[in-house]
Amino acid sequence: MLYIDRENRLEHPPLVATIGFFDGVHAGHRFLIEQVKKEAAAKGLSSAVITFPVHPRKVLQKDYQPALLCGFEEKIERLSSTGIDYCICLDFTPEMSELPAKEFMKNILKEKLSVDTLVIGYDHRFGHNREDGFSDYKDYGRQMDIEVIEAEELPGGEHVSSSRIRKLLAEGYVRKTSKLLSYNYTISGKIVEGFKVGRTIGFPTANIKVWETYKVIPAFGVYAVYVHVDSEKYDGMLYIGKRPTLQNGDNISIEVNLFNFDEDLYNKELTAEFLDFIRPDEKFSDINTLKEQISKDKDMVIKAINYYKSLNH
Repeated sequence: MLYIDRENRLEHPPLVATIGFFDGVHAGHRFLIEQVKKEAAAKGLSSAVITFPVHPRKVLQKDYQPALLCGFEEKIERLSSTGIDYCICLDFTPEMSELPAKEFMKNILKEKLSVDTLVIGYDHRFGHNREDGFSDYKDYGRQMDIEVIEAEELPGGEHVSSSRIRKLLAEGYVRKTSKLLSYNYTISGKIVEGFKVGRTIGFPTANIKVWETYKVIPAFGVYAVYVHVDSEKYDGMLYIGKRPTLQNGDNISIEVNLFNFDEDLYNKELTAEFLDFIRPDEKFSDINTLKEQISKDKDMVIKAINYYKSLNH
């Protein structure tokens, strides 16, 4: 995949393209991109995804705090895995938001980006105040020699959207999320110094400071995870919550216990890949009861990981 941004205006052939924010690059996005690639192959043209580095609503509303399934770099990485020829990144500006759809198609898509064919969903909207619809885009396209094609919906009757996936993560449904994303959800960050209580009860944990400010954090609780660190993958148990038994106040901790690992992780980078939800966060009567529960949690995590491995071999 060739990446093109505002500082890298490479010459490229006419394109079959689609446009959107593509948060998460989920199964629905991937099905759309497959249609773009198929149409491009049929016409002997190159395929492209047109996207934005910042959520358009964030540009228009400075105080808007988007909840995102992936940061920009992760999104580009996931788009590159689709086999698309080009990823074109546009700066969404207040000036661009004022362009009516017809002008956007003419000035940006046709004249600047050489879009020959635009593949979009029937309910996709762009242009000033998202006023126009698919039939309008078709009509504008005929006027400026852009073929506008309505994308097919993902088969199977399952509704797949970034907003639905965010909601599922907020409720802890990471297995369902994996199905809709077509990959396991991840969070990445730097290991920072924690309270080191885990060591005293036999479960040393690495505290994760997530890189992305707006990254969706799954529901409070205990999870079975894969942990990626230094190009190695380990089984692990991850906790998200306020550590109520330890009276941690309102501080939210994300900490992971790696199985069969006893090296120092401090200041290293780590990615946790969510496999299954084990139980919600809970306050226990004392530290010993907490320790007993964590031991039970680990047994459940091991079972969950073994079950996951059995399905994916």
